[in-house]
Amino acid sequence: MEPVILNGGSCVFVMIDIQEKLLPAMSCKETVLAESLRLLRSAEVLKIPVIATEQYPKGLGATVEQLRRFLNSDMILPKTTFSCWGAEGFEELLLRQNRRQVVIFGIETHICVFSTAMELRRRGCQTVVVESACSSRKREHHELAVRNLLAAGVSVLPAETVIYQLLGRAGTPEFKTLLPLFK
Repeated sequence: MEPVILNGGSCVFVMIDIQEKLLPAMSCKETVLAESLRLLRSAEVLKIPVIATEQYPKGLGATVEQLRRFLNSDMILPKTTFSCWGAEGFEELLLRQNRRQVVIFGIETHICVFSTAMELRRRGCQTVVVESACSSRKREHHELAVRNLLAAGVSVLPAETVIYQLLGRAGTPEFKTLLPLFK
């Protein structure tokens, strides 16, 4: 497996199912929320498109408010499939971005994040899962999914690595804008 070197012009973020009734049940929910906020703020500054999904929003609610304000409503897809790839309109929306690097984060790691990452990898996308912005109800399920993603050749990184790789260098206006997120 060749390592993924992220480039902002080639990258799209996919945020999976961080919803009002689902997030409270997750282990490390505060970390997932904080790291997701860092990623979304970085996407805003670096002009990286974000696709968000909501698993059965009628029952599990919308994306949590703190994150929803960073999203374009045209880029939020409801779904009942576990892999985002199977959600109506996902493939078209992803292809419209014309980017082959997909950075994935959300919940649950061992279900929707895992299924989506495996499907995107199978379809030839350079796929990165942001471990620090993912979780499952049981920590051991999250850890097992991460081990299997790595074994399958999916890059798994912390949010800080993803953001710094996308920044590329210190001293830029973008770096100065995002630096407070790391202090």
